[in-house]
Amino acid sequence: MIPSTPIPAAVPAGQLAQNTQPVLALSNGLELRPWRLSDADVLVAASRDPGIRQWNLLLVETPDEACRRIERMHERWRAEASAIWAIARPGGEAVGLIGWGDIDLKGGSAEIVYWLLPSARGGGVVVQAVQRVSQWALNDLGLHRLRLRHSVVNPASCRVAAKAGYSLEGTMRGALLHADGWHDQHLHALVQGDI
Repeated sequence: MIPSTPIPAAVPAGQLAQNTQPVLALSNGLELRPWRLSDADVLVAASRDPGIRQWNLLLVETPDEACRRIERMHERWRAEASAIWAIARPGGEAVGLIGWGDIDLKGGSAEIVYWLLPSARGGGVVVQAVQRVSQWALNDLGLHRLRLRHSVVNPASCRVAAKAGYSLEGTMRGALLHADGWHDQHLHALVQGDI
């Protein structure tokens, strides 16, 4: 028998749009904060880093393009489509990006995105940031399922997923087009109750 009442949204609309994006503290002294227009040069530098360009679809060539991208980050928060933070030292400039794209409040899911500048790599920064935004997404926002996908030839992201508590669910064949062609991707997930 088909239920006669519609299934309610996992997260009611307005949970992002009606609230200011929070600053989230990390135990290593860094924080996750909204991007600022003054961070534009960081986006340009990230776009020029070969390691970031290899695994992320980031192409920002000028500070003006970066400012427009930062403004879109804020617009997408208000549209409840994404929640993107800068990884930064308190009061300092950004050293990375982390957050949620493809947010589906009705279905209760989102997909994580992240990168770090070379100067911030190592020391578990990304693992801490993934754990913190995952706690926020599950406990504060109320999502049910979080996805982390990466190319199968990117073992660093596979280690991040495992250390952050994401279970490997399988391999998605030919799932993402990179500069060097189509890549299979590992799919990892974290659901309510895993943490």
